[in-house]
Amino acid sequence: MGLRIGIVGVTGAVGQEALHLLEGGTLPIAEIRLFASSRSADRILSFRHEPIRVEEVGEERLAALDYVFFSAGGSVSRRYAPIAVKGGAVVIDNSSAFRMADEVPLVVPEVNAKTLRRHSGIIANPNCTAAILATAVWPLHQAAVVERIVVATYQAASGAGAKALSELDAQVRQYAAGEAIRKKVFPEQIAFNVFSHNTPVDESGFNEEENKVAQEIRKIFGEPTLGICATCIRVPVFRAHSEAIVLETRRKLSAEEAREILRHAPGVVVVDDRQANQFPTPLEAAGKREILVGRLREDPSHPRALALFVSGDQLLKGAAWNAIQILERLAAG
Repeated sequence: MGLRIGIVGVTGAVGQEALHLLEGGTLPIAEIRLFASSRSADRILSFRHEPIRVEEVGEERLAALDYVFFSAGGSVSRRYAPIAVKGGAVVIDNSSAFRMADEVPLVVPEVNAKTLRRHSGIIANPNCTAAILATAVWPLHQAAVVERIVVATYQAASGAGAKALSELDAQVRQYAAGEAIRKKVFPEQIAFNVFSHNTPVDESGFNEEENKVAQEIRKIFGEPTLGICATCIRVPVFRAHSEAIVLETRRKLSAEEAREILRHAPGVVVVDDRQANQFPTPLEAAGKREILVGRLREDPSHPRALALFVSGDQLLKGAAWNAIQILERLAAG
């Protein structure tokens, strides 16, 4: 018997990646149903050489499915995910709607796949920045116990969706043509610029993205008191986020030991050639399922601190690929 799978938000950037990954994967799929808003309904997409009509998401249309991916925003997930569960499906949700709910596992399979056993119908996919950070840091945490994380993120336009990618492309063309730069998605010009992540700032001075990273890493690691300080920045990169990370560990971890640990870690590729000055870049990470890790060095300002730099595809490990990994674990029993 094949799986019956639905994708809500299939015409968005993450939904398209999920469809592509399922098409090229080995999961036995008996039926796939594609959902979007009324604006995108009735579009025809292809899956394994068969045309599939995109349906407008609705209560009655989510019945009789085994698994449903949600990538259409928190309000859509809050409204329709419980309906899909009631109809018999397991929901893998890519929005922030359920991530911090106590009864919902927040899963990076390389880190905490065992929490999948306690789901009640909904499983949350982490924030893209948190998923990339967790994959790279978890093997080091297991070896030396991370007590504090300081991270600066350099987040690509892809993190804000397909319209943001189009805006970066359009602004580059406008700049090259000497035209006025037009802004719609981002509050600041994204081409040839960097700026603080475009989420609300609370009274502490941290923005929503920075708070998400801290809260979600603590939940994924099962470390509710872990010290985390994040600074999240938008950069003019189409795809793949990068992060500059400093870890303070309970046991001193040398750069060489950390490099050896990461060479054997799942979901990670070490790119750390000092002689050639070759380290992770978002261009190299784009399209890859693994997180690239490099710039490993001991922090001379602290006796037990390690610095590193990572790049990971926001649409893959940061979203769609992580969700597919969750499905594969569930389908395998």
